[in-house]
Amino acid sequence: MKKLVFPIVALVLSFTVNAQFNKSYFKKLNSERVESTDLVEWRQVGPGMAGYCEEFWCHPTDKNVIMMSPDMYNTYGSWDAGKTWSTVKDADGDGKDLARVRKFMFSYQNPAFGFAITGGGKLYKTLDTGRSWKEVNTFKGRHSEITVDPSNDKNWYIGPGDFWNVKKSWRHINGQAGKENKNAIYRSTDSGKTWQKFKVGDSEKIDVGRIVVDPNNSKVIITITNQGVFRSTDKGKTWKPSAKGLQVNRPRDLDAYFDKNTKEFILYLVDQTAFEGNGKTITSKGGVYKSTDSGKTWESITGNLGVNLKEISTKALQNRYWKSLSYWFQTSVKDVRTKYPELPTNILDVWHRIQVNPTNKNEIYLSHNTKHDKAFLMGDAWKSNDGGKTWIAIARTGLYWKNNKNKAYWESRNNPTKTNTTFAHLQPEMDRRENSWGNRFLELSVDGTAYICLDQQVLASKNGGETWQQIDDNETTPGSKRWVGRGGSNLPGRFMLLETGIKDRYLLTSGEHGLWQTAPLGDYPEKMEVAVEQLEGQVHHGGAHSAGTVAVHPNNPDIIYFLSYRQNHRGKLRRSINGGKTWENISTIFAADTPAHERLVFLNSLIIDPNNSNNMYFCATKKPISQVAGPYAKSLTKGDYGFYKSTDEGYTWNLSMKGFHPNASIRRVVMDPKNLETLYAAVNDDNGGLFISKDKGDSWKEVKIPSEIKNVNNIFIDRNTQDMFISTGNENGTDIGGGVWKSKNKGKSWERIFKLPYVWQCETSPVNSNIITVSAPLAHRAKAKNANAKLNSGAYASMDGGKTWNKINRGLGQHDRIVDLKPDPYREDVFWASQKGSGWAIGYLKGTKKGWSEK
Repeated sequence: MKKLVFPIVALVLSFTVNAQFNKSYFKKLNSERVESTDLVEWRQVGPGMAGYCEEFWCHPTDKNVIMMSPDMYNTYGSWDAGKTWSTVKDADGDGKDLARVRKFMFSYQNPAFGFAITGGGKLYKTLDTGRSWKEVNTFKGRHSEITVDPSNDKNWYIGPGDFWNVKKSWRHINGQAGKENKNAIYRSTDSGKTWQKFKVGDSEKIDVGRIVVDPNNSKVIITITNQGVFRSTDKGKTWKPSAKGLQVNRPRDLDAYFDKNTKEFILYLVDQTAFEGNGKTITSKGGVYKSTDSGKTWESITGNLGVNLKEISTKALQNRYWKSLSYWFQTSVKDVRTKYPELPTNILDVWHRIQVNPTNKNEIYLSHNTKHDKAFLMGDAWKSNDGGKTWIAIARTGLYWKNNKNKAYWESRNNPTKTNTTFAHLQPEMDRRENSWGNRFLELSVDGTAYICLDQQVLASKNGGETWQQIDDNETTPGSKRWVGRGGSNLPGRFMLLETGIKDRYLLTSGEHGLWQTAPLGDYPEKMEVAVEQLEGQVHHGGAHSAGTVAVHPNNPDIIYFLSYRQNHRGKLRRSINGGKTWENISTIFAADTPAHERLVFLNSLIIDPNNSNNMYFCATKKPISQVAGPYAKSLTKGDYGFYKSTDEGYTWNLSMKGFHPNASIRRVVMDPKNLETLYAAVNDDNGGLFISKDKGDSWKEVKIPSEIKNVNNIFIDRNTQDMFISTGNENGTDIGGGVWKSKNKGKSWERIFKLPYVWQCETSPVNSNIITVSAPLAHRAKAKNANAKLNSGAYASMDGGKTWNKINRGLGQHDRIVDLKPDPYREDVFWASQKGSGWAIGYLKGTKKGWSEK
């Protein structure tokens, strides 16, 4: 890379236009003032996933169709078995559709027809194999299941409850945590047009986990609930308990095998592990069961699933075991260790998922979630190849397996001992841990491909669990550690610094996954893609995982600074003097007496004075609006909210709030490109406004802006024209001055050039001031003043200085949560977006043929 040393913050240089667009085409397009257009085509900038995913499904008849709905409220589909992913949200919708889907299901007769149910009870329908969805109904309360009759797609069933909320629905000896819904199962016999409600059992509240219809007899239905197993012989009108043979009857999951040729139908069930005292140690009940009579009776196929904890010499496992017992018995760890001090020689783990290979009834998979479900065993997925007689751990990650610990014990169980999981950028961290944090989901496709989610990566196995490979990213070349995302990101995107003193090196910050830079594609064939590599985060042992805002030294691009707001090194200013190879903390600005995983404050607008690099600035925002909510420290033991200034290159910092109103929430700060002693601050609380400092932030004075403006969320100054842009409004739509306002005379007068009730950001292109981008989140549906505008969330672009606007949402995973949106600083046909939970994206003007990094 060729280094370009220039003042990063002042941004006073002008740049050569590297691409031209068809101006007559845009003139025609903009004259129509359309609300939605394919003007820009977006592609994900890696890494893929990089977040937790507990909701993942395979099409029952098409091995290539898989869907996932990760925990950041985005939802994706793949129609090539995970080689590529695309958002299935409506680009013209409000962005809230298909949020935290609990189940997708498709017809066996018509593969294109299906339904999806969200945790909040919204029902969606597709007629094109999941590429697009339409909301068709809403059921009150929480919902967890939808299924179809395999032999008749007129018959559909919906189960209410919060069964799959594994973080809150823990089971214990007296019951379970979490919410339960009113007793009901919904049935439709007309392909979802109308629904009837039927009660299940005698309980007034129930939590439904799975519903399975017998493919040999549509009248017979089996369901698992928090109240046990129930069976219906009249298509769901009436239900009776059906748990004969189950030791515990608190089922965790249910799956089914069906052979079309022989009509053989087998149900497989994993029961809750129940612990019992036995002298000074513990025994357990539960395990794995099957039914060959359509759920009337059950027989155990637990086999040798129990383990001898005395043979497993890891303190981490033993600590998890004691915590699991503590929760089950609803007492303290100290009490259970005192009462049951001896480790058991045959104990069941807490299992939460079961799947059977559709092509082999004897190939049964299990998984557990050690982080969230009170489980304790290593090996994230287990499997039986002989119908449940013997079991082995088939997903092995971390130092425990890498170092062959307790090799003799595992060999006595015929269990392989070496690691067999391959990750993308998470590999260094996964190799450093003793073992993984457990599995999030378990799904098998119609061809037997198995899918799991370890930590924050989706993995697949096509060889029965012998090996697992991540399916989120493509490496440009083996060993390069440069990644191209496949389109299904769950990364908490943050700030993007596109001018860094090195051409083609853009710096991208993220929550939970640190700091990244763009990287050469090399021989990677798809030149429209963007490769990235991690500079800080999982790549370094003990690295900082949550980077809020980043800056580069104006005279040395190898010196990089960023502020960390959560996890390791939270509240500190990190610096690298070698381009990100190594990092050090040079100051601690914030602290709190809370666990390290909690965030302190959100940090924005890190700025270095290009004329005097001793002067640095940033703001700690009191009212965050575009950041991921919680967990967060309620109070600080060091630091406070507001504007911060350093005069010694970041070693010490002072809070400088003179002139601001009490409790001012400063969301963004910018430096005047023509006068570096002048700073502007956007204040976004309900007494907010625009403030100016003419003495490098020592004192501030309010700038007069239109009186109808209540909240100022962003301030931007065009380096070429000196025009100022403020982004205004709030989520409740109570700020009637919401939108984008422009001043051509340093704030003396203002005109509104973009009118929506809520705008987070507006920026112009450094190479063409007529190119303007706007990020508009969703205003509150009920309170927004402009009823027609409240649903128009998303990314907008104007190519004519704001006279006309084009919505440019197509392809973005979260168009209603764009936390940073910018035109490219060197090309007129490229745009960049960072999304609250769908990572980063690059946008090309329609018709662009040259990739971003192509010269």
